[in-house]
Amino acid sequence: MGQPLPIPDPPGTTAGRTPVRDRLTVPVLAFGGILMAVMQTVVVPLLPSLPRLTHSSAGAVSWMVTATLLSGAVLTPVLGRAGDMYGKRRVLIGALSLMTFGSVMCALSSDIRVLITARALQGAAAAVVPLSISILRDELPPERRGSAVALMSSTVGIGAALGLPLAALIVQYANWHVMFWATSALGAIGVWGIWWAVRESPVREPGRFDVLGTVGLAVGLVSLLLGVSQGGQWGWGSPRVLGLFLATVVVFGLWWWQQLRVEQPLVDLRLVSRPRVGLSHVAALLTGFAFYANSLVTAQLVQAPKATGYGLGLSIVQTGLCLLPGGITMLLLSPVSARISAARGPRITLALGAAIIALGYVVRIADSRDLWTIILGATVVATGTTFAYSALPTLILRAVPAGQTASANGVNVLMRTIGQAVSSAVVAAVLVHHTSLVGGLELPTLHGYLMAFGIAGVIALVASAAALTIPGDPAPDDARPGRGRAEGARDEALEGA
Repeated sequence: MGQPLPIPDPPGTTAGRTPVRDRLTVPVLAFGGILMAVMQTVVVPLLPSLPRLTHSSAGAVSWMVTATLLSGAVLTPVLGRAGDMYGKRRVLIGALSLMTFGSVMCALSSDIRVLITARALQGAAAAVVPLSISILRDELPPERRGSAVALMSSTVGIGAALGLPLAALIVQYANWHVMFWATSALGAIGVWGIWWAVRESPVREPGRFDVLGTVGLAVGLVSLLLGVSQGGQWGWGSPRVLGLFLATVVVFGLWWWQQLRVEQPLVDLRLVSRPRVGLSHVAALLTGFAFYANSLVTAQLVQAPKATGYGLGLSIVQTGLCLLPGGITMLLLSPVSARISAARGPRITLALGAAIIALGYVVRIADSRDLWTIILGATVVATGTTFAYSALPTLILRAVPAGQTASANGVNVLMRTIGQAVSSAVVAAVLVHHTSLVGGLELPTLHGYLMAFGIAGVIALVASAAALTIPGDPAPDDARPGRGRAEGARDEALEGA
């Protein structure tokens, strides 16, 4: 890979800069991250009603979630690499614009084919967080960078916690298209805010875009995630699912071989093979699995009928409010996680966060019948997620050259996404195999929920152990206080890897 080069800002990006705009860089980028998470969750309250509203099957409606997952997984590393090459601000605006356009399409149509296409476009927003983190690394002085990156990482949980109850309220009291008009308006505000307040990063890594590597990664990821997400519905031993997994192995084998031989690969696998980077990606996958089980199981458990003996029979709005304290906790504790990383190193913060996630599942196993303990356990899991998710990008930023931060963080976010997809499949499989008849309906048993909590807790402990095996943190190469933006860009370009 070439050395990262400081490139002058495009005309118009520095003219008229004011201290107010510079101070708004972090809030505006965080707003974009929250929008991304809201976009992923707003469709959840609609899923039970969409077959009737769109005159389609439940299987077709499920693709409104699957399409976003697949496109987001593919586009996150691709857009990260494009940001390193062509400008992170430019690609970030493009990703949010695609999300906004997708929202407008959903607001204007009830055709399930249009809705699925629109949701696939919205998957581009998954690249917002890694691109924003890379911009923060390039733009902010070291004393502000840690807390800003921690906040940016926490926007995933904050947006999810805010999006579910707000979307449920809109769906309950207004036409469902209103929800997408609202996200369209918020998306337009986010695009304008980034254009107005965020400068283009001066650090880039010019070169030729790896089209063949992009196609290979896309085919491999679609095969993997489609098999994982649809395995429960199609049957894990079905020819379709087995064929998808076989295709995954073959395609990724060829892709790995190609990436090691191309001069400017989409993903620098030699960089990934370094213990500090590779183990961080493994920890991201495990943490994504452990975190996602909390949201999946909590939402189903509290909405279960009271006749089950454990369910609370809550509405979707009330369910969202149960998860809201976790989102608020993530917002409040992100600066704390940054301080721990500064004092002890991000690998210790990651290990601590994963251990706290496991503790949260201990609370869930101890009592999942009373509302207050359910909220407490979910909030403890959210606390651990805050520490873990804030530490992961810091580990990546310290381990890769300045010109590859967006693509490397894109891969790290991709690993979280794969972990979440596997978590969804495992939780679904566990609950399907532990059911009982209640009022003529087959519903998961409390034992099934507790088993899902136990699996997630064990995975969290494994993530904690993996974090401790990451080599110790060196002093950051840009830790000299008081450096200016241009000086920092020049130094990082010269230092490279």
